[in-house]
Amino acid sequence: MSSPFRTASKLNPPPPDSAAQEPVPLLDLKRQTRLLEPRITAAMREVLDSGEFILGPAVVRLEERMARYCQCRYAVAVASGTDALRLTLSALGIGPGDEVITTPFSFVATAGTILRCGATPVFADIDPGSYNLDPDRIESAITSRTRAILPVHLYGQPADMDPIRDLATERGLRLIEDCAQAVGARYGGAVVGSLGDAGCLSFFPTKNLGAFGDAGMIVTGNADFGERLALLRNQGNRRKHRADVLGFNSRMDTLQAAILEVKLDSLEDWNSQRRAIARRYNRWLEETPVKTPPESRRGRHVYNVYTLRAPRRDQLANRLAGRGIGNAVYYPVPLHLQGAFSRLGHTPGSLPAAETASREVISLPIFPELTREQQRRVCEEIYDFYRN
Repeated sequence: MSSPFRTASKLNPPPPDSAAQEPVPLLDLKRQTRLLEPRITAAMREVLDSGEFILGPAVVRLEERMARYCQCRYAVAVASGTDALRLTLSALGIGPGDEVITTPFSFVATAGTILRCGATPVFADIDPGSYNLDPDRIESAITSRTRAILPVHLYGQPADMDPIRDLATERGLRLIEDCAQAVGARYGGAVVGSLGDAGCLSFFPTKNLGAFGDAGMIVTGNADFGERLALLRNQGNRRKHRADVLGFNSRMDTLQAAILEVKLDSLEDWNSQRRAIARRYNRWLEETPVKTPPESRRGRHVYNVYTLRAPRRDQLANRLAGRGIGNAVYYPVPLHLQGAFSRLGHTPGSLPAAETASREVISLPIFPELTREQQRRVCEEIYDFYRN
C-alpha cells in the first residue's frame, strides 16, 4: 500500500514521478555556487588583480562586517575554525595543568585543541533534548584547575547560555563559545559568539556561511584580547621580522574573505530558508516514530544540520542511502570513547546521554536550495520504512 503522504493534505501537491526517483543529496554546494557565480567571480578577479593574497583588504572588510553581524567590537580572521579555538585558548593563557570543561558530543576539534595546548578537557554530559552541554552537569566538574568552560552550539542550536554564563562569572572562569555550526544563531536576542569572552567561527564549505576551503574567525568584545589574537595569528609579529611573542601561521587567504563577503549578504535569507525547511520536516514527520529536534525557548536554531533521534537508526540510514537519499550521523562515537582521548580514562556508561545520542541521531538533507519535492520524498521514505 502506498504511503498516506502521497495524498495527505500536509504534503500536497504530490511530486512528479520523475522527481521521486532522483537522488536527494545531504548537501548541494554546487547549486549555491551557480547562483552566486557572477558575483563571486568578480570578487575573486578583484583579488587576483590586487596581488594581495593574504590578509588583504577583503579580509579587513570581512572582519569589520562580521564584528557588526556578531554584535562584537572585534573580529580576527584566521585560517580555520580549529585555529580559532587553538588561538583563543593560547591567547587566554590556557596550557599545561589547566582544565577546560566541554561537551563529549561534538567534532574532535573542540576537545582536541584543548589537549593540543597542553590542557585537559573535562567532559560534562549533554542535555538529551538539545544535544548541547547540560548546565546542570557543569558545576560538579569544576576543580581548582578549571580555567574555562567551552560550550558548543551544536547543529546550529544555541546552548543554554544564561546558567552557563552565571556559573562562569560566579567561579571566575573564562567562557569560550564554539560557534562552528551556528553562525547567525541567537540566544535571547544576542548573536552567538557575543555571549562569552570569545566566539570561534568556522567557514568550512559545509557551514551555513562557507568558504571555498578552510577559513575561520574569532569574535570578541575585548580590545586587548582582539589585539593579542591578531598578533598570534601572524607569527607573533607586530612588524615584519619582529616577533614579540611566539605565535602561529594562521592567516586568512584574501580570496576566501572575498568569497565570504559575497555570501554574507545572503546569510540571513539562507538561515531563514533552513528554518522553514526544518518546520516542514517537523510537521511532515510527526506521524512517524522519530523525534524531531526541539528548539530552545530562548534560542533561534539555524539548522546547519537537521538531526533526528530515530529508532533503528542504522537500518534507517542504510535504507535512505539505498534509495539515493543523503544522510549522515554526527557523531557516531562520543569523544570520551575515542582513542585520541583514551588518556582521560573514560569507560562506556560514564556519560550516558552523549552515548545514547550517538546511537540514535541521524541527520537529513538540509540546505537553502532543497526543494519541497525533494523534502517530501525524504519524508515518504522515512514513513514507509517505519510502516513496513
